[in-house]
Amino acid sequence: MTLRKRGLTEEAAIASIDQACRLLRLPSIRQQFPELADGAARDQMSYRAFLAELLMAECDDRARRRSERRIKAANFPRDKSLRAFDFDANPSIDPATVNTLATCDWVKKGEPLCLIGDSGTGKSHLLIALGTEAAMQGYRVRYTLATKLVNELVEAADDKQLAKTIARYGRVDLLCIDELGYMELDRRGAELLFQVLTEREEKNSVAIASNESFSGWTKTFTDPRLCAAIVDRLTFNGAIIQTGTESYRLAHTKAQAERAEAS
Repeated sequence: MTLRKRGLTEEAAIASIDQACRLLRLPSIRQQFPELADGAARDQMSYRAFLAELLMAECDDRARRRSERRIKAANFPRDKSLRAFDFDANPSIDPATVNTLATCDWVKKGEPLCLIGDSGTGKSHLLIALGTEAAMQGYRVRYTLATKLVNELVEAADDKQLAKTIARYGRVDLLCIDELGYMELDRRGAELLFQVLTEREEKNSVAIASNESFSGWTKTFTDPRLCAAIVDRLTFNGAIIQTGTESYRLAHTKAQAERAEAS
């Protein structure tokens, strides 16, 4: 057993702390220690309080980094937050409903969410923002376009990797599928998508954004029975938000043009 030397100089103590933080992989304590130590001396903290400050700083920073990794792993195409969502420009959307969804209780229960409305009404914004909230709260999230998911499933089936691919999509806590309904899917693609939804049914959540009402989904899923089964998977015990028909993006662009013309 090696005895530690007492009475280190200030420089030696700082060097020892830096070395120990490197060895123990405590980057936040290593970075924040000088500032926290000065604050503790100024506020005459007890040793226990100072130690708690150090450990909480490390815990908070690790939680932040984990959150950032989950958000990156979700593969969102852009950053969107609920804070940046303009509810005044989207009167069809109830803020209380969205705030309830932001608690992610529906993700915990494995329930689905459907965002239905025309282009420019905030569907993708809400899909990404709610997915981001889920990732920040510790859930595994994956975002994909409907056509991209189907193409990946078709390629996996051709390469005899379908079971592995479906299992990978089945493991995430929340699967966000955007632009469902923009393009017609052939029967094979629709059946493969149905397999993914079945794998997740009543276990893990699926959130979709679509520009078509459910009655129009027969344009995407041409087999009526398969279409009905997919709608059933995506609505059972789930939440449905109608985002409306008037594009606030278009209204914003028109308003900008009018202001520019007036000036």
